[in-house]
Amino acid sequence: MNKIILIVLDSLGIGELPDSADYSDKGADTLGHIIKAMGRGYNLNNLSKLGLYNISNTSFQNNQKNVIGCYGKMATKSPAKDTTAGHWELSGIVLDKPFPTYPNGFPKNLIEEFEKQTGIKVLGNCVASGTEIIQKLGLQHEQTGYPIVYTSADSVFQIACSEETFGLEKLYDICRIARNLLQGEHAVGRVIARPFIKKDGAYVRTTNRHDFSLTPAGTTVLDLFYNSGGQVISVGKIYDIFAGKSISKAYKTKSNIEGIEKTIELIKQPSEKNTFIFTNLVDFDMLWGHRRNIEAYAKGIKYFDDKLPEIINTLNKNDVLIITADHGCDPSYTKHTDHTREYVPLLIYGKQLKNNVDLGIRSSLSDVGQTIADIFKLSKLKNGTSFKADII
Repeated sequence: MNKIILIVLDSLGIGELPDSADYSDKGADTLGHIIKAMGRGYNLNNLSKLGLYNISNTSFQNNQKNVIGCYGKMATKSPAKDTTAGHWELSGIVLDKPFPTYPNGFPKNLIEEFEKQTGIKVLGNCVASGTEIIQKLGLQHEQTGYPIVYTSADSVFQIACSEETFGLEKLYDICRIARNLLQGEHAVGRVIARPFIKKDGAYVRTTNRHDFSLTPAGTTVLDLFYNSGGQVISVGKIYDIFAGKSISKAYKTKSNIEGIEKTIELIKQPSEKNTFIFTNLVDFDMLWGHRRNIEAYAKGIKYFDDKLPEIINTLNKNDVLIITADHGCDPSYTKHTDHTREYVPLLIYGKQLKNNVDLGIRSSLSDVGQTIADIFKLSKLKNGTSFKADII
C-alpha cells in the first residue's frame, strides 16, 4: 500500500451513542432519520455496495449481498461531540476532558482582555446562531466597526465581521489574537472567522471562513506519516483542524463538490512517496445539519453516493479508501441545532483488500489512525486498535 484516502462526511452520524442523553441528544440518528424522511425511493446504492446498509444495529440496516467493502461503526471515546475532537480522535488522540464551552457567553475579564489587545470593543458575546446574529447585529457592526463575538454549544470563539467594511485580513488578524489569548483554562477547540457581506438587503456569510485550531495535544498518525518521509495532503478544513501540523500540502475548498473533485484529482496523481489524502466534506454539517435542512442533506449524501464509483475507479490497485464521519448533526432533531452524539460509519475499500467483512462496533474513532499506522508499518499510536488483520 502506498496511498490512503480518508474522507470524512462531516456530521454523518448513524444513531445515538449510549451516553447521548448526557449531551441532550437522546434519539438522534442523522442518517437514519434522513432515510426515513426521504421515503422508499431514496437509495444510496454505491455506499450500499461498500456495506453501509449491512452495518449492524442501525435503523436503516437492510443486509445486501455482493458487498465489496469492509464495514462497521465507531463510537467516540472523547467526552465531546465537536469537529476538532472527532478529527483528532480519528488521528489517534482521545481527549481526557472536553474543550471548554460557554453557555452564558465568555467571561467579562476575557472579553475585556480581547478588547484591550485588539483595541476594539465587541458586540454580542452570547450563544447564537451564526446566520441569525449577523441579521440582528450586522448593521450595528457596520456602523461601529465592532466585531460580533458569539459561541455555540461547541467549544468555539466565533468572530463575525463584514468583508466589505471591516476587511477579511483584519478579521483574520483579530482571530489570531483571540487564538493566542484562548489558552489554558480557556483553550477552546477553535477560533472561527465568520466573514459576511450584504446582499439584497440581507447579511449572508461568505466562503472565506477560517478556523484557528489548537495544535494537536499529542502525536497523531499525520505526524507519524509525515515524519516517516510520506506526504500528508489535506482537502477542505483538515489543515485548519490540525493547525497545519504535519501537513505537506493543503487545498482549501468552498463546497463538497469542489472537495470531491480535488480528492479525485489527487488520487490520480502518481507519487513516489507514500501519500495520505485527508478530506473533509463540511457542507453536510455547516449548510444542512446545523440548519436542519433534511432534504438538502439527503441530496448532498446522494451526490456523494453518485460520485463514489468515479472515486473507486480512480483508485490504483494498492490504494486504500476509508469513509467515515466525526460526529452527528441530525437535521430532524428539534431540541437544539448543535451536533449530536452518535456512532459514525466505517467503510473501507481497496482492490487488494478483503470484501464483505463486518468490523463490528469499534470502541474509538482512533482505530482508524492506528490502522493507518499499522498498514504503513509506523510506530504505534497511544490510542486505538488496528483492524488491519481483518481487512488484508
